[in-house]
Amino acid sequence: MPRVHHLLVLAAPFLAASFSLAQPSSAPGINQDIAGKIPERMRHFVDEKTVAGVVTLVARGNDIVEFDAVGMSDVEANHPMRKDTIFQIMSMTKPVTAIGIMMLAEEGKLSVRDPVEQYLPEFKGLRVRTNTGPDAAHLSEPEHAITIRDLLTHTAGMTDAAPAEIKDYQHAMNVPLGEVVRQLAKELLLFQPGTAWSYSSAGIEILGRIIEVCSGQKYEDFIAERILRPLGMKDSFFFPPADKVDRIAMVYAGKDGGLVRATGWILGGDPTKYRQGAVFPAPGWGLYSTAEDLLHLYRMMLNGGVYEGRRYLSPFSVHVMTEPHTTEIRPAGWMRGSDYGLAWEVVTDPMGELAGHTIGSYGHGGAFGTQGWVDPNNQLISIMLIQRADGGAETMTRIFLNMAESTIGK
Repeated sequence: MPRVHHLLVLAAPFLAASFSLAQPSSAPGINQDIAGKIPERMRHFVDEKTVAGVVTLVARGNDIVEFDAVGMSDVEANHPMRKDTIFQIMSMTKPVTAIGIMMLAEEGKLSVRDPVEQYLPEFKGLRVRTNTGPDAAHLSEPEHAITIRDLLTHTAGMTDAAPAEIKDYQHAMNVPLGEVVRQLAKELLLFQPGTAWSYSSAGIEILGRIIEVCSGQKYEDFIAERILRPLGMKDSFFFPPADKVDRIAMVYAGKDGGLVRATGWILGGDPTKYRQGAVFPAPGWGLYSTAEDLLHLYRMMLNGGVYEGRRYLSPFSVHVMTEPHTTEIRPAGWMRGSDYGLAWEVVTDPMGELAGHTIGSYGHGGAFGTQGWVDPNNQLISIMLIQRADGGAETMTRIFLNMAESTIGK
């Protein structure tokens, strides 16, 4: 796939400038008629009880094209959705963990092509489950040791299920990261590394442990000190502080044509408990954040690793993270028309464009329906934050992303 658009974006210094989120801009080249209809369309999905509420943000360059909040963040408590409402962004955490890995790679503390066992010896001696033919009941040795890149691209063959010994850790969050990873190292690989694609949050948990080993810090401390705080992501965290809980949106599921509050069966457990007493940070899905905080992160990526004059990643790291790594593996990615980069989904053909992304766009979604996408071709960032645990918002997502992309051009 041509990479010209990345070179152009990396050379665009004006993106590093500060900007205001106060009011949408009337910048040239923006179709304000379409932008103005986004909240109206989102209101329809709230009224239809697809979601309780939604925050949407569309930005281009230094301009805010659209930023609004519709509906309720907590129906039972009568809390309206606000622009600064805090969401569990779930798997949108994965690229944040990957950014941490790339920072350590730039410092020479690891190589993305290194075997995982070089940093975590418990991964020596992994076995592969054979799943076809007369040898279906047998095990085999991996043709190559799983690498950090395999984990980043979801091609390592790691399961996404919880090991039996810690079967409730994804809900109770009561097992330390190091112990979770030790148990994951006992699991069989689903296939020979590098030969297939299978989405695995467990693989990203392993990356979180590698961050700890290579940095000498707890995973959550490294992410906070190196990414969240410097980027001004003031409302992003893994374990909610007491003074933030009243701004956290509740999670809902569909029932009998309406919505009911999700309970402890979801990832992270009962959302009303705010992970009280939790010790597992969940590098694959544990982050809370806001639309504004995510905008800071995505603007850093869009500007080739720089945000407000500070460099976080090299242009090369941004490039290698957001180019497709799975083009020879099918299927790969969550949607047709995409491939995977290093923890980012990357749009690679016209089928992916139908979802509201130009070719070369990259982003990630979350289990509760959140979405964040970067379009380098149009210097566009599209963020939609909702909290629905059982799916059901796919049409809403596609409509928002198509409308966001359609704001480009009068």
